Amino acid sequence: MSCEAPAIEVRGVSKRYEMYATPRDRLKQFLLPRLRRSLGLAPRNYYDEFWALRDISFEVGRGESIGILGRNGSGKSTLLQIITGTLAPTTGSVVTRGRIAALLELGSGFNPDFSGRENVYLNGALLGLSREEIDARFDAIAAFADIGEHLDQPVKTYSSGMLVRLAFAVQVQVSPDILIVDEALAVGDALFQKRCFQRIEKLVSDGTSLLFVSHDQESIRTLTNRCLLLNHGRGVAWGNSSSVVLEYRRLLHADEAAYFTAVTQAAQARAALPAEAGEPEPTPAPADLGPGNPVPRSERLSFGDGGVHVISVTTHDGAGNPCSVFYPGQRLVIRVVCESKISIDRLCVGVRLRNKEGVKIYSWGTLNQDMSRRFMASLAPLFWTQRVSAGERFEVVLECDCDLGVNLYEIQASVTYEETPDYLSQRQLHWVDEAAFFQVLMRNDEYFFGGVVDLRMHARWRQLEQSTK
Repeated sequence: MSCEAPAIEVRGVSKRYEMYATPRDRLKQFLLPRLRRSLGLAPRNYYDEFWALRDISFEVGRGESIGILGRNGSGKSTLLQIITGTLAPTTGSVVTRGRIAALLELGSGFNPDFSGRENVYLNGALLGLSREEIDARFDAIAAFADIGEHLDQPVKTYSSGMLVRLAFAVQVQVSPDILIVDEALAVGDALFQKRCFQRIEKLVSDGTSLLFVSHDQESIRTLTNRCLLLNHGRGVAWGNSSSVVLEYRRLLHADEAAYFTAVTQAAQARAALPAEAGEPEPTPAPADLGPGNPVPRSERLSFGDGGVHVISVTTHDGAGNPCSVFYPGQRLVIRVVCESKISIDRLCVGVRLRNKEGVKIYSWGTLNQDMSRRFMASLAPLFWTQRVSAGERFEVVLECDCDLGVNLYEIQASVTYEETPDYLSQRQLHWVDEAAFFQVLMRNDEYFFGGVVDLRMHARWRQLEQSTK
C-alpha cells in the first residue's frame, strides 16, 4: 500500500448559513448580541440556522477518481467550493496537495468584457502559469475549445456551450494535480462531452486526481472508482461507485414514493367520497401498494414499494436449456418469474444489461412492446392490461439474438406499476441488481467482430471507372 499523502483530505467539514427573515433581523444580529454581552446578558440570535453540510469526511488519493452524487440542494456545490478554497467551512478542515483546476459554475473566473484569448491568459495566470507557459499551451487550448474566430470576441457574447468549451480547455491543458468538475459539462453538445470524458480519462491515467459531480449515473459509474452520496448535507453512502449509484437510485425512489403518497392522500382528502357498493375493485394507486414479503435477495441489491416481487431471473438458449455462455448469433432467452401479493394490473416487467465495466448496454420492458402494438393498432394482447391476482406467480419470457461483443454481462430486473401506458407515470415495485449473469465469447475462426455490439455490417465491391487523365 502506498504511503503517499492523499491529494485531498476532508475532515469533519460542516457549513452553516444564517437565514434572516428580514433585513431588520440582520441589523439586530450585528448590534444587539454585542450590547447584551456588554450588559452581562446572554446573547440572543435573530436568525435561523441552515446547515448545508454536516460532518463530511473522506480522502482522495493521488490518481484516484471520486464521484459525488446527490439531489439538488444536497450540498454538492458547497462541498466543492470549500475544497477549492472559495468558501470557508464553519467547522472542519480541508487539505489539498498540488495544483487544482476546477470547473464549477459556468463562466466562473472569466471577465465578461475580455476576449476569449485574454481570458485564457488571465485564467492561466490564476492557475500559476507564467506567460511563457501559457504561450506554449495556447495552440492546444484553442484547438480543444474549437470556437474559431470567437476566440477574439468578448466572452459576454458567448453562448453557454462556447463558454464551457473555453473554460474546460484552459483547465485541462494546465496538467493539474487535482481536477474538480461540477455539472458544467452538461451544457456541452454530445461530441464535446465525449472529448471531455476522453481527456478526463487520460488525465486520471497520467496521475491526476479527479473529483466529479454529475447526475448522470452512468458517467459516475464509468469515470470514477469510489463515490460519496450526499443527502440534506450529510454523507449517507461511501464506497465503490456501483454500490453508491444503487443507493442513489434507492434514495430517489424513496423521495418519489413520499411525494406520490402525499399527492394521493391530498387527493383522497379532497374527494372524501367512499366507493359505491358493487363497483369493481380499482387498480391500486401507487400509495396503496403494500410492502409485500421480503424476497430471497440481499436488501443491498434491491429496492421498491413491494406488492409484486421478482423471484428469479434465469438465462436459456433457443431450445430452452439453461445456459450462461453465448456466442454471437445465438438466441438469448431471459426468463423472469414474479410473484404478486396483491391484485393489480398495469405492470411492466423489464431488464437492463450492463457489461463488467458498468456501462449500460440495453434496457427494455414489456411496456416497450405494448407501446409499439398500440401505435400499430395491433390486436395482439397487451401486458399492461393483464390483471394478476393476489398470491399469483407468473413468468415473462424475453428473447433476442445475442449480438453482443465478448464480455461478462449483468442482468438487472424490475417490475413497475405504470399509471399510463407510456412510461410517463411510473412506480418501482421491485428492482434487483445482479439478478443474473451471462458471458459472451467469440469463435474467431467462424465469425468475428470488435466492439460492444454486432451491427451485422455487410460489404459490397464496385468497380469504378478509371480516370482518363
